[in-house]
Amino acid sequence: MAWRNVISCGSFGSLFQGREGEAQLGCRHTIRSHGATVARSHRHDWLILLLLVALEVILNVIHPFYRFVGTDMMTDLKYPMKDNTVPIWAVPVYAVLLPIVIFLVIYFRRRDVYDLHHSILGLLFSVLITGVITDAIKDATGRPRPDFFWRCFPDGIDDFDKWGNVRCHGQASVIREGHKSFPSGHTSWSFAGLGFLSLYLAGKIKAFDRRGHVAKLCIVFLPLLVASLVAVSRVDDYWHHWQDVFTGGLIGLVVATFCYLQFFPPPYHIEGWGSYAYFRALEESSPTNPSPAPPNSGLNMQSMEVQVVNRQSLLHENASKNQDPNFYSVDLEQGRN
Repeated sequence: MAWRNVISCGSFGSLFQGREGEAQLGCRHTIRSHGATVARSHRHDWLILLLLVALEVILNVIHPFYRFVGTDMMTDLKYPMKDNTVPIWAVPVYAVLLPIVIFLVIYFRRRDVYDLHHSILGLLFSVLITGVITDAIKDATGRPRPDFFWRCFPDGIDDFDKWGNVRCHGQASVIREGHKSFPSGHTSWSFAGLGFLSLYLAGKIKAFDRRGHVAKLCIVFLPLLVASLVAVSRVDDYWHHWQDVFTGGLIGLVVATFCYLQFFPPPYHIEGWGSYAYFRALEESSPTNPSPAPPNSGLNMQSMEVQVVNRQSLLHENASKNQDPNFYSVDLEQGRN
């Protein structure tokens, strides 16, 4: 394909250092030149994104299922209440804003609006789909948090009905939050955003180019390490059980992978440094790609018909020569003379 000739545009050296040759090679598709076209072609995706935001808000407003919590179950639910090591406002900062900043840095170096648009769109879809899945399971499951006892009985005096179920007398909002343990939202969002960033960086630096540069994996694993530490903090703060963070991390990483592969080739692919749309644009703008004839062009049509007739005549003449048994003998006799 024609875009294979510009594979050097995705090299590790050009990731943070622009090169003059990229403009001639067709690597510079900017927001000004192609931004409106790209946005219009994905307007339905942005609309679905807004619907996901609305659905996420609804899932956070409604009450979760209040699961039965008996006396025997309280043994594992009496951990102390602690503040979040990672506050909830910090999750969008490192899982969404930080990757977008990295996307912008790469855009200003490489001027590829397809890469910028699709990376941001894929990232937002990753975290929002993960958020919807996580909160839907939270509300449907209603698993108590490890510190549920102190949420339900802040004074330490327990109370149960005749069925053995708890009769909480704590603050309503605190009790409601205490039924949202499974899965971990901090963990799922962290792996959705930072997992997407890890895949993105792996493609950009060609981490799997079979040249044995193991140091590149440090860049790839760094976002995943941060997400893992956030997951561990949720268990240390007694806001989640270990099953909650394990499931949340799995959900976030799987969704991030699916969303990434919608816009980019796998990181181990030879063209994994760019987006599908970028390569498609290069093919369409390549001089070796024949452009269709303009409409109502009688002269071009006549020229094409003449070429077809001449080609058919030549093929017919060659076929008749091959079928004539005396053809080769005549050529041999002429050669002797």
